[in-house]
Amino acid sequence: MKIATGRRADPLIDLTPMIDVVFQLVLFFMVSTTFKNAPAIQVDLPQSGPDVVVADSEDITLWVTVGGQVYLDQQPVDEEELRARLSQAGATRPETLVVLKADRGVAHGKVVAILDMARAYGLGRLAIATDPRVEPQSADQAR
Repeated sequence: MKIATGRRADPLIDLTPMIDVVFQLVLFFMVSTTFKNAPAIQVDLPQSGPDVVVADSEDITLWVTVGGQVYLDQQPVDEEELRARLSQAGATRPETLVVLKADRGVAHGKVVAILDMARAYGLGRLAIATDPRVEPQSADQAR
């Protein structure tokens, strides 16, 4: 009986198919992922019930930060410019919805003043944005 005394060649593992599969997975996730464009203006919205207002592309969105700075469509505006833009919107399209996203720390008077300003220029559709409140489940609902 003859016993082989030579060294066997190391088996080669071809990684090409595995790299192809990983590359296809990366491409699939890159193409199928959707990104939400969130504005860079950080406000802590108050919470409320689950009612939803559907936004239109022609709506006016106002942000009010804790410091009292007002942003119109993500651009900081002073009171003069805000009045001009609301006046223009009220004259051209009075059915425009004005969505106010005010931080919970903003004084109530500031919010009311902005809403009154919008109403004075003929914009009657007003909405105050809130975060949806998460209701805790009771013991009966959890079962």
